[in-house]
Amino acid sequence: MTTDAHLIAAARTDPRAFAELYRRHARAVDSFLSSRMPAGDASELTAETFAQAALSLRRFRDERNGSARPWLLGIARNLVRTYYERERVERRARERLGMPLRSYELDLDGADARLDAERLAPELGDAVRELPESQRQALEQRVLQERPFAEVATTLGCSEVAARIRVSRALDTLSRRLKGATP
Repeated sequence: MTTDAHLIAAARTDPRAFAELYRRHARAVDSFLSSRMPAGDASELTAETFAQAALSLRRFRDERNGSARPWLLGIARNLVRTYYERERVERRARERLGMPLRSYELDLDGADARLDAERLAPELGDAVRELPESQRQALEQRVLQERPFAEVATTLGCSEVAARIRVSRALDTLSRRLKGATP
């Protein structure tokens, strides 16, 4: 059987040799990365590990009886370190700038909820207009304007507890009203 060291030497001129190296170690590299980071990012870093290996074939040193696994896992470990350092820097920058952390993953549940909300909009609008004035104002300020309860209470001239009760009652009324209108 051809050792990894032989494959690496051959891979400098023969892409099939590198493909064999990939087949031998891709699962182990991916498992190593998956245990240290989110799965989607791990698969990307698996590819990056092999890209880095392809670029540094001449730097391979056979220190494990012909096995490339320690070398590949060393590359992967360095990529994990870089990944988390970049994440930390980006998170701090977003926090300093007041930018929300957002996920751009496909959110099917969120899409379904938005579609349901669009279908319920007319009934919801009617239900909100039918709320007692004090509940409607409390609900609008707390939920739509995202004001803290203390501010809602001050604006409405009531205690914070009363503001909480008004919002709670408004939400309860809306929930009961829309139960029959749910798509």
